[in-house]
Amino acid sequence: MLRTRLLSFLLVAPALVAQAPTVDQVLTKYYEAKGGLGRMKAVTTMRITAKMSNGPMDFPIVIEAKRPACIRVDVNIQGNQMIQAFDGKTGWSINPFQQSAKKDAEPMTPDELREMEVQADMDGPLVDWKEKGHKVELQGREPVEGSDTFKLKLTLKNGDTRTLFLDVDSYLEVKQASKRKVRDTEIEAETTMGDYKEVGGLMIAHAMESGAKGMPQKQKVVIEKVELNVPIADSRFAMPAKQPTPEAPKKEDPPAPKK
Repeated sequence: MLRTRLLSFLLVAPALVAQAPTVDQVLTKYYEAKGGLGRMKAVTTMRITAKMSNGPMDFPIVIEAKRPACIRVDVNIQGNQMIQAFDGKTGWSINPFQQSAKKDAEPMTPDELREMEVQADMDGPLVDWKEKGHKVELQGREPVEGSDTFKLKLTLKNGDTRTLFLDVDSYLEVKQASKRKVRDTEIEAETTMGDYKEVGGLMIAHAMESGAKGMPQKQKVVIEKVELNVPIADSRFAMPAKQPTPEAPKKEDPPAPKK
């Protein structure tokens, strides 16, 4: 009996091994689900118009991206424009809510710049990941909100890690968990995505929800419009020069006494 069971296992085991996909096989399906590598790499610019909700308040947001590695994010908060941008080398921001209330562009911190460099990759880190110096590992399957997913561990070239979850049926990304260090403190965040719609032959998520891991407060983004290959000037990403400080009005000399 034992010999029969062992023989049966040896006959079935190769089939079980064959059913387990490799990282390359899963990613090939992912590229196809997104619309194909050809279509993805044919996009030279992208403009996304969306609405971001944080609690009871909604804020208009515009994201512009341009190859090879430029990105700009504009958020309008109660009439005040907050900007973050990266031109491929320099990262800068304008935050009217800082204590200094400066409206000039300021260089990003090293932590902000590192994150912006990743966001500026239009194809995402899973495309040409080996050439970019990243590492991808398939860690089996895991359910996400009732759906079975492939669990991928992504280690970025900069050392930050992300866990990506791809639906086993659609091969589209439904969740992402990230770990990165900010001022020597490890920050964990989670993002779920859905409502995929076809734009120019590409499947793009139109709804996202993100926040710190374990915290109930979430930031929601609903995409209203996606424009591909639209004209975007390089100057949109360049750090603007500082505004000249207005000169103080000169004091007029007192009138000369009458003789």
